[in-house]
Amino acid sequence: MTRSTRRTRTLRAAGVGAAAMLALSACSSSGSSGSADDSSSSGSGVSGASSAKPSGTVTVFAAASLKESFTALGKEFEQRYPGTKVTFDFGGSDTLAASINGGAPADVFAAASAKTMKIVTDEGDTAGAPVTFVRNQLEIATLPGNPHKVSSLKDLTPSGLKVVLCAKTVPCGAAAQKALSASGLKLTPVSYEQDVKGALTKVELKEADAAVVYRTDVKAAGDKVAGVEFPESAKAVNDYPIARLKNAPNATAAKAFIELVRSAAGRKVLTGDGFLEP
Repeated sequence: MTRSTRRTRTLRAAGVGAAAMLALSACSSSGSSGSADDSSSSGSGVSGASSAKPSGTVTVFAAASLKESFTALGKEFEQRYPGTKVTFDFGGSDTLAASINGGAPADVFAAASAKTMKIVTDEGDTAGAPVTFVRNQLEIATLPGNPHKVSSLKDLTPSGLKVVLCAKTVPCGAAAQKALSASGLKLTPVSYEQDVKGALTKVELKEADAAVVYRTDVKAAGDKVAGVEFPESAKAVNDYPIARLKNAPNATAAKAFIELVRSAAGRKVLTGDGFLEP
């Protein structure tokens, strides 16, 4: 074989190798592009789905009327996510809202009215818009057996009857005032309580003959009180909004707790306790 022939074959081989390298490079470039898209898509999916596993303590500020339902959901949350702990601060929504605006460390706020949630949103203290997850309606709680034969809102007006209302700034109190206005009635209660549980307790302890509370609280009290429905309550139904707080110390667990509250399992617990669908 001549030197010229060997040189020609060498050049051809080099050309084939270069072509092969170019082809591989093109395939690799195309494959990399696809992987990047997949990775990007996967990444955005993860952030959107909040796939991080909840851990640690999540602090929930919630309206007093949510005590029974949220306590049950808190236990469910801890079972779903071992190693987590849910702590609650139940009370009047207006008081809780003021505490949040004052810097109280909390992850989630569930209020008993849009008005009290607005106290927090107006200060920019929520992460995103609040969402209504349930509604609640008023009912009259009387002593067991209803000895005073209360059958309507009007039956609470006699001066000899000891009636308790929630404070007017509290959602249950604001709703009661709305129902009274709708019926053209006026009550002079023996006391105004700072949350709905306080009003209910007065009847449970027989310190009052009746109180205007939520139907959920009457149900939770069992045979400690008797419940009386009244038509004006339909004109004063409260929406309950829930939101993650902007400075939530545990944002991941906060999101997961809200997801549980709004899930089918959460709705089952809440409606089972007497709350209405949103």
